[in-house]
Amino acid sequence: MLAATPLLLLYAQWRIWQLNACKTSEMQEHELLRLVRKAKSTRFGRDHDFRNITGVRGFQQRVPLRTYDDFWNDYWKLDFPRLKDCTWPGTNPYFALTSGTTTGVTKYVPCSREMLRANKRAAQDLLTYHLLSRPNSRILGGKSFMLGGSTNLCEEAPGIYSGDLSGIEANEIPRWAQPYCFPSRELALIENWEEKIDQLARLSLEEDIRALSGTPSWLLVFFDKLSELRPDVDQHIANYYPELELLVHGGIGFKPYARRFSELLKGSRAEVREVYPASEGFIAIADRGQDEGLRLMVDNGIFYEFVPLEELGTSEPSRHWLANVEPGIDYAVVLSTCAGAWGYVLGDTVRFIDLAPPRILVTGRTSYVLSAFGEHLIAAEIEEAVATAAKAIDASIADYCVAPTFPATAGARGAHCYIIEFIEQPVEAERIAIFRKTLDDQLRILNADYDAHRTSDYGLRPPDLRVVPGGTFRAWMKRRDQLGGQHKVPRIINNTELFAELQEFVSEKSICV
Repeated sequence: MLAATPLLLLYAQWRIWQLNACKTSEMQEHELLRLVRKAKSTRFGRDHDFRNITGVRGFQQRVPLRTYDDFWNDYWKLDFPRLKDCTWPGTNPYFALTSGTTTGVTKYVPCSREMLRANKRAAQDLLTYHLLSRPNSRILGGKSFMLGGSTNLCEEAPGIYSGDLSGIEANEIPRWAQPYCFPSRELALIENWEEKIDQLARLSLEEDIRALSGTPSWLLVFFDKLSELRPDVDQHIANYYPELELLVHGGIGFKPYARRFSELLKGSRAEVREVYPASEGFIAIADRGQDEGLRLMVDNGIFYEFVPLEELGTSEPSRHWLANVEPGIDYAVVLSTCAGAWGYVLGDTVRFIDLAPPRILVTGRTSYVLSAFGEHLIAAEIEEAVATAAKAIDASIADYCVAPTFPATAGARGAHCYIIEFIEQPVEAERIAIFRKTLDDQLRILNADYDAHRTSDYGLRPPDLRVVPGGTFRAWMKRRDQLGGQHKVPRIINNTELFAELQEFVSEKSICV
């Protein structure tokens, strides 16, 4: 296999010069007009008069903001799965599956050939930033390991497939590149996550792994498996992959896991880089150190708009772009892409920390969501599951909230902790146990990602339950000076300090299950 050659380093230097030389707002307007010209003859392009769009302002006047559900109902659902000249020219070959919509467990996001090429260019940019940081890199001297879901794809129609984005990307790896990738196609097809983790761990120890990528929660589960296989050594990544140069993470927040990864990386020469991929497109890459922001990809098939979070959902939200965004404001991300999304409200929120070049921090979601481990539970799903569980024991809920609790030691699993206040007091332990099991079972029915994480308790433990006496939440809100008026008990708490405060408040009053 090849090490990183001077030619690759020259490419990296040229690429970063190209990125630094461009004026990002001009590049973004050029990108938008290129996309519009290409899609002008599609049904969407005709509906929105793409032929007469000459700039950003004209685009925003003609194309309203839409959510996934809007696109699905207005354009994609009718012709699914064969979308031909619908919102993007040609026939769409893939749909990336992702969970967490407000209307169901799974959404089908179109993935065009152009988007596949854009994702490959994003991988090249990731390599560019690494090579510039490590000019003597030998990352291509071994294999790149992507810890993803099953690559097994479902054929929705002849020549049209759906599946995890990682599976779609794996299906598109050219034959010449396959020797540089791990796992093999056969291993990647394994659908049983527990079986897959076991085989990947065993076989990866026989490989020269130079790059490793995945979501933080799944990576920690994987490292626990490696530790089981190698109990004779400390649980440090360097003991498993001594030549590892690059650890790539994304998909969920890293901060709750940062301390654990810092311990795991002791003695390793690997650097850590965050990426911001979405099923709708590859958005940003860390070009500097951890927590220093992610650099937007401005010339790669996506035009970005940013709506101040407090204006999202209003009748006339202001739509900013790279010519007029400001640092320090929480924006909802809006995309127009080379896969046929136009004015598409992604559901993420970001804040700019630099403008030249544009760098962002991902600050959350526009919807109420619980996804500390990649489970993507939305408020509607949690509410339905709590109601079902209460009905199962013939009880009524006065108030409740839920928050993630993170593993503190190697081999431990995270969980969700529910604090529940029943109207009826007291509730017997047997009924509480039924409530807890019903809650867990219903969430597994409602959400495929949650079910995957709960399979064999592999990614998540069963939910923890704290049942508190009547009036507890009222007393807590009163202590926070938020009793009455427009103040509401937060249903989902992703702020660890706030939840710790609540736990301390109820610690002497609750029944733990």
